[in-house]
Amino acid sequence: MFKPKYSITNKILSSIGAIEAAKEVVENAPLVPDWEAKFRQDALIRTVHFGTHVEGNDLTLNQAEKIVKEDPGRDESAEEVAKRTGIVARERDVQEVINYRNVIRFVDQLARLGKKTGMFFGEKELLQIHSLTTEKLLPSHQLGVYRTLPVTVRGVVDGEVVGRPPLPVEVPYQMEDFWRWLAGVGREEIHPVIKAAVTHYELVRIHPFIEGNGRVARAFALLVLAAEGYNFKHFFSIEEFFDKNLEGYYAALASVEKNNSDLTEWIAFFCGALAIELTKLKERVRRLSVDMAIKTKLGGKQIALSERQVALMEALEMREVLTMAEARSVLPMVSDDTILRDLTSLVDKKLVRKKGKTKGARYILRK
Repeated sequence: MFKPKYSITNKILSSIGAIEAAKEVVENAPLVPDWEAKFRQDALIRTVHFGTHVEGNDLTLNQAEKIVKEDPGRDESAEEVAKRTGIVARERDVQEVINYRNVIRFVDQLARLGKKTGMFFGEKELLQIHSLTTEKLLPSHQLGVYRTLPVTVRGVVDGEVVGRPPLPVEVPYQMEDFWRWLAGVGREEIHPVIKAAVTHYELVRIHPFIEGNGRVARAFALLVLAAEGYNFKHFFSIEEFFDKNLEGYYAALASVEKNNSDLTEWIAFFCGALAIELTKLKERVRRLSVDMAIKTKLGGKQIALSERQVALMEALEMREVLTMAEARSVLPMVSDDTILRDLTSLVDKKLVRKKGKTKGARYILRK
């Protein structure tokens, strides 16, 4: 039976501590700006771009953004999408980006379903992810099925052979072994982040498909995280870290075989990558949030604020009282009418109280 071999090092514990700290801030931020949708869109674009670029896709971040925002249907060809968006590139590269966008959306849908039902995700979902990943890139009979041909793994950087996955006849048995482990291991036995790291590596090692294994492994690892409550509102992209640290990423994966199947070095890299990206997210959310005590006062509700309103709240946090003249200094490029509307909105949300009725009114932070 499959049982991953690894040790819990201080480095891994430190990374998990940083991840948990980020999770606490992101989930409990009392004020979630109304550009939350923009955060998700930005994370989706970066995940799609870097998740395909790490495999050698030549599209730029800007080109990937155009495709994601164009939101093409699955029945549209890569040629049509490229023409409509003005992108000059290989059709295969365009199709890979379209497909991975569909994959990440599917993973998000599954994660929401899992949160509601507590259902376990396994082989069925993995095969669906592969089918979406390789749609229009492989013959239909190879979509969402384990490979029947031997494969070799070559490095993206130098093209050299870096691994020889199990023979096709062994794939179903090794995958069955992996599924038994994944279904049987609980949170009390293994932290969800370590579980996701092991999942990522094992899918890369087995290489169960003829093509698309890297993207499938990363996407399914994200699903494992999300199913355990570690989706961080879909605000982050771990693929960006992998792509920008490509040699480290592949070296960490290769370390397992070099270390006699010990996953410690890989798990440390995976946890470290997640900790770095989520710490950035934590600080970003923290800057856009106000005192945690506000959430308690509002009965635990989160409130959507605009960027201007966040700026006004930050000024009130420092000064406690704000006049119209002071508000102008906070938002120098904004009209008085817009500033007044924002201040009135903060009053309506019971974050601020107004004292006075004229332009000499003062706006006071509610304690």
